[in-house]
Amino acid sequence: MKVIDKEALLDTFQYFDKHIVVEIIDIFIREHAERLEKINQAIAKKDFQTLKFESHSLKGIIANFVAEEPKKIAYELEEKGGANDPTDLKPLFERLQTSVAALVEDLNEIRAEFIE
Repeated sequence: MKVIDKEALLDTFQYFDKHIVVEIIDIFIREHAERLEKINQAIAKKDFQTLKFESHSLKGIIANFVAEEPKKIAYELEEKGGANDPTDLKPLFERLQTSVAALVEDLNEIRAEFIE
């Protein structure tokens, strides 16, 4: 499943050196699991303030990669955090995990193209 609009991503990063794009990708790949875990812990603790903050942060990072699906799910979690709304948090989080995993796959493919 592709989640990145590759053409839009390449347009976004067209003025960056390739090694900088690779570094941005590497940082996300390295940090995404920890970010997801913070969201998961916030859901488990019903810590809506942290859920809102961490989801907002992840959404912003994902937006750089022009990946609408995971960005939209992170936004939904952010909104639920802001509204102190506990409904459907687990299914939303599971969708986010799946979508972010697809994002990481896409990023690994794009990364490989940049280092050729």
